[in-house]
Amino acid sequence: MSCPFHRAALAAAAAASLLSGCGARAVDNADSERGRRLMAQYQCGSCHTIPGVPASRGQVGPSLASFGQRSYIAGRMANRPDVLAQWIESPQALVPGTAMPDMGASFDDARAMAAYLSSLR
Repeated sequence: MSCPFHRAALAAAAAASLLSGCGARAVDNADSERGRRLMAQYQCGSCHTIPGVPASRGQVGPSLASFGQRSYIAGRMANRPDVLAQWIESPQALVPGTAMPDMGASFDDARAMAAYLSSLR
């Protein structure tokens, strides 16, 4: 598509992909159990249904069941742990105007939450 919104989203995804190879911290060693607890702390379940996260019965956002098997994040970006952590930390920076709010998660917290979501098969 050639609309400015799609070009901006693709540019952001490309930048995130480039950054992942330039010293961005990997998610591989993040503690997914800590991520599960953090998803409850940040109240992600207010909008999403998330397996293993108590009281996560949200219907506003999509269910995050089997998230680790998905190809895309928000239907736009490759579902890779580093991009997912960036999405959780600052969704508006990657897709301006997205319904996903910036919850103020630190990058370390976002890495842990990305590790948990990536483990959901």
